[in-house]
This record gives sequence, structure tokens and C-alpha cells, in this order.
Amino acid sequence: MTTDKTGAEVTVSENLAHHRYDVFADGELAGYTVYRDRRHDDSAERIFYHTEVGEAFGGRGLATILVKEALDATRAENKFIVGVCPLVASFLKNHPEYADASHPVTDEVLTWLQS
Repeated sequence: MTTDKTGAEVTVSENLAHHRYDVFADGELAGYTVYRDRRHDDSAERIFYHTEVGEAFGGRGLATILVKEALDATRAENKFIVGVCPLVASFLKNHPEYADASHPVTDEVLTWLQS
């Protein structure tokens, strides 16, 4: 069982209908990180472009738990991580163990994301 800084039980699950991962604290939706999948060359990429945690849940470490679990799930699916979202980008920068599973943000990625 994962817990946040307050000791509340935390779960993360993929929400396929909305192309995102949701984080729940004590059974209540606390936030999410949104992605889009794309094929690039011979690889699959999961592009994370927005992460949000409700203000009432701030300071509890939920965003870090959410991003780590979402990235671990993406890596387990053999997809490369692209961190457009500043929070995901910062996580990747601070956790070099994800370097082999990530691709850089490029102008091509940003243009594709806007289409």
C-alpha cells in the first residue's frame, strides 16, 4: 500500500477513457496526468503534457507518486516517455534511472501534440 505524507492511502490507476492516470487519496480523486500516445520511427511514445493535483491535496507528495507510477507503467508497456509537462520533465531530470526509457521533447513532438 502506498501512502502520502499524511499517511492517507494512495492509489494510481490508468483512466483509458480520458488518456490519463488518476491519483486517489483515501478513495477521492486528487489529481491526474494526461498523455497522448504516438508512433515515432520504430518506437511507441507516451507524451505526458499536463499534470494537475487539486489545491486541497497540495503538499502531500501526490504529484510525485502519480508521476512515478505513471512512468513506471509506461516503461512496463515498452513505451518511451516524453515529458512535455513541466512536472514530468522535472521528475525525469531528477531521476536519471528513467533516461533509457525517455525521449527528448522536440519541436516535432510539440507540433504533433498541437495537431
